Amino acid sequence: MNVQQLQGSHETSRSSNQSSRTGNDADERLANGLGWFSIGLGLAEVVTPGAVANLIGVPDSDKNRSLLRFYGMRELAAGVGILSQPRPAGWVWGRVAGDLVDLASLASAMNSDRSEKGRVATATAAVLGVTALDVICAQRLSEKSQGANGYARGEQLTPVVETITINRCPEEIYQFWRDFSRLPTFMRYLDSVQVLDERRSHWRAKAVAGMAVEWDAEITDDRPNEMISWRSLEGSDVYNTGTVRFQRATGGRGTVVRVEIRYAPPGGAMSSLLAKLFSSAPGPLIQTDLRALKQVMETGEVVKSDASIHAGMHSAQPPEQVPANQ
Repeated sequence: MNVQQLQGSHETSRSSNQSSRTGNDADERLANGLGWFSIGLGLAEVVTPGAVANLIGVPDSDKNRSLLRFYGMRELAAGVGILSQPRPAGWVWGRVAGDLVDLASLASAMNSDRSEKGRVATATAAVLGVTALDVICAQRLSEKSQGANGYARGEQLTPVVETITINRCPEEIYQFWRDFSRLPTFMRYLDSVQVLDERRSHWRAKAVAGMAVEWDAEITDDRPNEMISWRSLEGSDVYNTGTVRFQRATGGRGTVVRVEIRYAPPGGAMSSLLAKLFSSAPGPLIQTDLRALKQVMETGEVVKSDASIHAGMHSAQPPEQVPANQ
């Protein structure tokens, strides 16, 4: 390599490093700006909820003041988290989830006769703009914090272990589970599973606050009628590894199905907390899905109560008829 080529290589390297630093600085400035915005908005909602209610066009009622103070505490927590962490991707994703909650509240206000529609529409447009910034910032920070294993460096994986006994032989349950495209029939949080080849598949699932996540997974261990292990591939929205085991139960009672999953939710610990608040934490979901699997394997379908076909509150059974002479 001659001197001119060496100089050109150094110039290219310096240019690349400078571009990388510029991108990092821009993302950090955006994150810091969102952090300070959270703190400012949070203080306003906590200290002057009545003024905020009037500004966005909703009635200045005790109920709305309490709700705005709650939202303000959420904003303050997000702002402090963003400004105090070197890699605040999780806290920014928390802001995204909060934005969705705000949009849902504004949509409800838009349908209320007591709201000022013009102001609500303006507030909705403003929240949509901030949501776009939050999503862009969260995605960029998440991409930069991805480790070699496909999840944030230092991220603590959340373990989930659930078991159930199904009155069917291990061979039958294994064959059913091994066809991954069948899993959405009893796993409510799954939208779809596309089988790509013998070992790889593409998954799409519901996440917190109506969001969706997708990932590619590959089978790492497959022992027919005994167990299936998998892991998500690099670049997935959510990193997860897991194993499902099929063990013959004692006394001829069928099969013990044991599901073991370790995952890093998108947005980290904050997303996991929000999932619990929205009643979509993986543990209870998987237990419910295993009960649905038991119904499918034992009866051929998921048994639903009368309530499941009605929107809103509805009793699972019709009320007892009282004779007219009583």
